[in-house]
Amino acid sequence: MSSQDLSAAESAETADSGAEAAGEATETDATAAATTPDTPCPVVDSIEQIGSQWRLVVLHELLNGESRFNELKRETDANARTLSRVLDDLQETGFVDRRLEEDSPVATYYSLTAKGESLAPVFEEIDSWAHEWLAECDA
Repeated sequence: MSSQDLSAAESAETADSGAEAAGEATETDATAAATTPDTPCPVVDSIEQIGSQWRLVVLHELLNGESRFNELKRETDANARTLSRVLDDLQETGFVDRRLEEDSPVATYYSLTAKGESLAPVFEEIDSWAHEWLAECDA
């Protein structure tokens, strides 16, 4: 979707919300609003869920298997507060499972759900792209 398409979609959305506020919304407008996504593209929705730097780093690290909090902290170089927040967000959106082991010593383990594991091919494609296109930056 081009930036012109995005601008047109935003303009139409603004016009629709202005008409609704004025009480001029028609049944067709309501039906169209119910069937259109909140964002103009599924890519934008996807990036909102996985697109932060720390979310991507944690997801990529968990592709190697289940990890304890401190292992993730060490491997990602994230501070404890950031890592905790990111893990909570990823758990809430269904990418990560959390398992508490109460035997001594008490430990919390994190692993990918099926939804999280389904991102493996995406990371492989990004890696391939990076090797092809970012290699010239290293030269």
